[in-house]
Amino acid sequence: MRKKVIAGNWKMNMTNKEAISMLIELKEIVKNIKNVTIIVGGPFTALSDAVKIVEKSNISIAAENVYPKDAGAFTGEISPIMLKEIGVKYVILGHSERREYFMESNSFINEKIKAVLAHGMIPILCIGERLEDREAGRTNDINRNQLIEGLEGLTKEQAEKIIIAYEPIWAIGTGKTATPEIAQETHRAIRDVLKEIFGEEISEKMTIQYGGSMNAENAEKLLSQKDIDGGLIGGASLKAESFSKIIFAGE
Repeated sequence: MRKKVIAGNWKMNMTNKEAISMLIELKEIVKNIKNVTIIVGGPFTALSDAVKIVEKSNISIAAENVYPKDAGAFTGEISPIMLKEIGVKYVILGHSERREYFMESNSFINEKIKAVLAHGMIPILCIGERLEDREAGRTNDINRNQLIEGLEGLTKEQAEKIIIAYEPIWAIGTGKTATPEIAQETHRAIRDVLKEIFGEEISEKMTIQYGGSMNAENAEKLLSQKDIDGGLIGGASLKAESFSKIIFAGE
């Protein structure tokens, strides 16, 4: 049975001071959680102190992006080596905001996934469709394309380590959420694509999170679905109280 994975994605929020305060509070609230993998993804400026704060706790730290080169003349970018050295364990890649605002392609995201894996960290690959795609019946086609191109060239052993986060773009930050049944249907379709690429055994081991406005009120119903293995949480992860309620829903 797949362990639930609840990850917070702070986006461009939280100063270093705010991050430290929140993590100290969260660490105490969830200290007895054993059946949920807890991840917090924050901005680069907060990562070093965040790793120190959660040391010896049941919380791991994720970066929200990375550049797929170890070093070089890439002004303003952060390499996998830099993240690995400070103790970052996960990296969120392919978020819809990266795809839309920074024009990141599936092939570029694929490069990042391979770079993260090469340095022993775990990628969280975000995929998902726009509202117009959903309404036109293109949801499965969009997700399939992002999976096939984003995971191209990976071995079964590499694939097993990757977390997939399905985030319907129309449900991010809008307060709209797919019903548990709709979310489950899409997650099942995603697992079918993973089965096609890597085989049934690996597909059944892979974690697929839901990333569309999961909150304390709807988390339990969403997490009860067979193929929803956790959540990638945006706004609700900014406060320890609301984020911990989602974590407890997965316990």
